[in-house]
Amino acid sequence: MARNIGSRYTAHQILGRGSAGTVWLGEGPEGPVAIKLLREDLASDQELVGRFVQERTALLGLDHPKVVGVRDLVVDGNDLALVMDLVRGTDLRTRLDRERRLAPEAAVAIIADVADGLAAAHAAGVVHRDVKPENILLDMEGPLGPAGSHPALLTDFGVAKLIDTPRRTKALRPAGANPQNPPTPSGIIGTPDYIAPEIVEGLPPRAAVDIYALATVLYELLAGFTPFGGGHPGAVLRRHVTETVVPLPGIPDELWQLIVQCLAKAPASRLRASELATRLHDLLPLIAGMPPLDVDEPDVEPAPEPYEDAAPAARDEPRRRGAVPLVPGATPADSNRDTHTSMRVPAPDELAGGARGTARAPRTPGQRRPGSARHKADAVRKRRITLGVAALVVAAAVGVGGWLATSDGDTEAPPQDSKQSAPSEP
Repeated sequence: MARNIGSRYTAHQILGRGSAGTVWLGEGPEGPVAIKLLREDLASDQELVGRFVQERTALLGLDHPKVVGVRDLVVDGNDLALVMDLVRGTDLRTRLDRERRLAPEAAVAIIADVADGLAAAHAAGVVHRDVKPENILLDMEGPLGPAGSHPALLTDFGVAKLIDTPRRTKALRPAGANPQNPPTPSGIIGTPDYIAPEIVEGLPPRAAVDIYALATVLYELLAGFTPFGGGHPGAVLRRHVTETVVPLPGIPDELWQLIVQCLAKAPASRLRASELATRLHDLLPLIAGMPPLDVDEPDVEPAPEPYEDAAPAARDEPRRRGAVPLVPGATPADSNRDTHTSMRVPAPDELAGGARGTARAPRTPGQRRPGSARHKADAVRKRRITLGVAALVVAAAVGVGGWLATSDGDTEAPPQDSKQSAPSEP
């Protein structure tokens, strides 16, 4: 059913749903558009509406072929919407779900496109803050690139910043603090698998957080899983801070070193978006024709059970990898990769609680990861077998010893004669 969005646009049908709202296929004065209609609870937040208007100039001015352009921002009654260019295609998550991992050439070509878009955004002073496969669109009508890849465009600029309310940051400003220094945020906005460690530690988001997230997406395209993901979101956040990324077998060292640099814990050690784009483009001839990597996804720690007051459907529905309800009543579809996650910043002692240098290592097919649940189970089985064999050996030894002892007693003490001599007569 069609609905009017402001006075200039009409939304015709739903294209998809996300954490912040619903995307509609719409029509405007200049033709077809995509309209992202934010949730009603967001539209009723007056502070958010104020920021929405403040961000209008920056978002409308972001014009680059690798960025989904924002044409208009609509504030009309209960409607709060971003009107964007219509990209006819799909998102990168859909392709990953279908293919699991991509050939290195295709993966690098896609990430190079996104890095080009980020370079333009960062130059304009705009930080995305939620780079992930769901926010990378593949234009099926655009010219094919290396390895037959479709042009990639980054979308949803400004959405993460819009829904991050300033009220979350005011509580931690100490008395007498210098207003020129930004306060430490008390909440984490983003998607756990792609959040940079400085965000987990409470630092304000800078351009480097987008580079970290984009390198995480590149790792995922190559491996089929993220370097620190899996299990409960709290454990994922801790890994970002405490663990080091484990190498992927089978890729050129130049590509691996690039990934490592962009996943550096220190933001200043990462490449800038323009540098990353240039180096990725330069690497394309080196990896031309390489097949997808052949690695198995690491084992993950078991996720906790949902809250008791969660809806029965949420308890019965099979979980996606890493999807754990964060609030009572939430369903797996409301958490982790599919949505923005709002969590408190872990305390330093909580961050230090994880094992260091034990990132979830990718494995060759059939190989158990040391320390994993399956690896431990194998070890337990081996110990049981060893103990069982040892017990049989001991039992056999005891039996043989008893038999020998019995045989020796019979030899050394012959039986006495049962006949007694008659007494002699006097």
